[in-house]
Amino acid sequence: MTLYPIEAGNFKLDGGAMFGVVPKTIWNRTNPADANNMIDIAATCLLVEDGDRLILIDTGMGDKQSEKFFGYYYMWGDDNIDKSLKKHGFHRDDITDVFMTHLHFDHCGGSIQWNKDRTGYEPAFKNATFWSNKEHWEWATKPNAREKASFLKENILPMQESGQLRFVERTGEHFQDTSELGFGILYVDGHTDKQMIPHINYKGKKLVFMADLLPTAGHLPLPFVMGYDTRPLITLSEKEKFLKKAAAEDYYLFLEHDAHNEIVSVQDTEKGVRLKEVHTFNELFN
Repeated sequence: MTLYPIEAGNFKLDGGAMFGVVPKTIWNRTNPADANNMIDIAATCLLVEDGDRLILIDTGMGDKQSEKFFGYYYMWGDDNIDKSLKKHGFHRDDITDVFMTHLHFDHCGGSIQWNKDRTGYEPAFKNATFWSNKEHWEWATKPNAREKASFLKENILPMQESGQLRFVERTGEHFQDTSELGFGILYVDGHTDKQMIPHINYKGKKLVFMADLLPTAGHLPLPFVMGYDTRPLITLSEKEKFLKKAAAEDYYLFLEHDAHNEIVSVQDTEKGVRLKEVHTFNELFN
């Protein structure tokens, strides 16, 4: 098995929304805001090369939305999936599987693109199987009013219409040791229903793709929960349980949304689980 970080593009989000009830004077220390109160956010995906399979975990926003839509998110930098794949010697047509941690637009938007004449949509990875889970799919395709703006039908329905959608066969209530993709999955419900957090054993280390359970290193303290989370008290409980295990078992946490900290390790302290070290992918695995 070989892993590759894949940069899907950087954007900005409102710092207050990203940290919920935590005052700006506190979160601004770790995630400094600009004049518009926006903070840097990444969309760093992960490519898993395992035998003859190339599994891409999440796909970022993509580029099919309107100029007005992207105007809300202050895109910055020149990273995109195609450039990042090419850097590692791959093309999007090589991808055999796309695993979506959940179906919010900033995690799955890049899975679908305009068709050639822009009359409709088609999979952006024509040879890939798209993976979700049945419970989350139901949640996303019949969205509640709060999440409706995050579950965009043009990002989701074409996967099913193409015949390329499959659901992970779930085993275990909260954690399954392995899956059809070859890695373990933790199911969490605080951010959105049945978000999937991949756990990958790689070169003697446990690497966990954090998605929106832990968006940035600045979210390590338990009360630092996004305003976007649908069930913040459940997030609190899920974070506490996960972080204690991560500290005890020396997990390495791959931060999808942290534009400045690629991977972190954590430790238990008198104040709870806190940052231990910041790592780069190359430093850990090359």
